[in-house]
This record gives sequence, structure tokens and C-alpha cells, in this order.
Amino acid sequence: MNPHPSFDPDALPETALAPGLYIVATPIGNLMDITARALLVLARASLIACEDTRVTGKLLGHFGIKTKMLPYHDHNAARARPGLIMRALAEPVALVSDAGTPLISDPGYKLVAEARAAGVNVVTVPGASAVIAALSIAGLPTDRFLFAGFLPAKEKAKADVIAELANVPATLAFYESGPRLAVTLAALHAGLGDRPAAVGRELTKKFEEMVTSTLSELTTRWADAPPKGEIVVLVGPPLPPPAASADDLDSALHAALATMRVKDAAKAVADRLGMSKTDVYARALALKDG
Repeated sequence: MNPHPSFDPDALPETALAPGLYIVATPIGNLMDITARALLVLARASLIACEDTRVTGKLLGHFGIKTKMLPYHDHNAARARPGLIMRALAEPVALVSDAGTPLISDPGYKLVAEARAAGVNVVTVPGASAVIAALSIAGLPTDRFLFAGFLPAKEKAKADVIAELANVPATLAFYESGPRLAVTLAALHAGLGDRPAAVGRELTKKFEEMVTSTLSELTTRWADAPPKGEIVVLVGPPLPPPAASADDLDSALHAALATMRVKDAAKAVADRLGMSKTDVYARALALKDG
């Protein structure tokens, strides 16, 4: 089925796009997710810079778009950038990734930065993004999130990055591949504890799957059966520490009162245990008087 049956590149208005660099999001799996504006820009651009011309060529072919393509990826980016910037000063140039929003774990940020520095008008044509799609359906907090891309493959480097993220008060988001999923989940469990988490697979596609549980249970689920497809891993924020017991409070206060005044001891203990300063001060007075 044609996602936009009314789209006909030959019937577009004659008005040309203004010169500039157009950052165009493309579908992450379901072609119905492409926007009418994205199709117009891709059809009207003088050139499309893309990661893989074969992948983008299939998308363009589906909609009958014949705009010239130029490879732009990590291996040729330094060579290709100056020419793309010169063209974008005079003509509309589109940048796409293989799927989703360019620059989100894909090459492109240097092109955008240098284009802006050169005075190029940089325009966003927003659309699909795997990490945003996953966050929208996982049921984990979304008021704060940190996208960390792909974790390193080597065990030590992976553990180091996870340790850096351990205290970030936000949902963590990663991209991952099927063969590496179980190892990554185990490393996240070891470094972050048994937090709520979610694994999104093949989002927007026929076999879309979103599994929510804890890191330990998700690690077990895929330990011996690596899944196929594109994967987003989400991990909830740090869990609040368990409430301190009365014995914990008294023990902490006794130790603090041995070297501090009541007021200072109460403040230090309240901050450390996350308790009410008023309540802790009252208990500190009682212990001091007792």
C-alpha cells in the first residue's frame, strides 16, 4: 500500500525550496510514518546526502522520487563536507540517515556545525526517531531522559560508561543489536542494580515488541536466545534509597553527636538519610538529653 497515495512528485508546485541544508527524518520501519513535508523536500532538493544510497534509494523508489544521491558517512565525511556546504549555500541539500532522525547516533553533526558556521540555513524536517518512539510506549519516566547511543563493545569500557551514568537522575536510553543484547543487559544490571527497564524491538514494524520488566529478568529472558532486529534499551532512573529504620537513625546520630553539636549532627544525618531535619533534630535532642 502506498502510504501517501496522493503523492506525485511530478505534480508538486513549481515553487522551489530555498537554499539550505534540510535535516530530513525518514521512517524507522513503517513507510506510513514518512511525512508529506519530508517527501516534498526530498523531491525538491537538488541533492540528498545519505549514509547508504542503496537504502535511501529504496525509499525514494517507492515514492517515485528521482533526486540525485551522494554517500555521506563516517568514511568519507571529511572529504564530502566542503562540497556539500558549498552546494547548500546555493541550493537545497537534504541530509538523511538510513532510518530515523539524522544525527541521532548517526553521522552528521559535524556537517551541521560547519554548515551553520559557514552561514548555511539549516532546516529541520522532523519525523520518526527510535528512541522517542520507545520512550513513548515503555511506561518509564519521560520527564528526564539521557540518550547514550551504543555502549562500547569491550567489557571494561562498557562498565566504565555505565558507572558514569549510574547516578544520572533520568531514564537512560541505549541502542543495541540482538547478538549483544544479553551481555549489555547483564552489564547494566551489574552496574546499575535491578532497576525497572524495557526493551523495544522492531518498533513500528510488523513484529514490534516492547517488553517491560527489571534488568535481571530481561537479562534472563534473552540470555540464550538473542533477538533479531533493531533494539532500544531503556533503564529507569536510580531507585530511591530504602527508608532508614529507627535503629539506623539512632546509630547515625550517636556517631555524629560524638564529634558535632546537636544542630550540625542533625543536619548531617538528615541529609545523609534523606529524612526530615525537624524530626531528626528532635530525636538528636532526645538522645543528647537521655
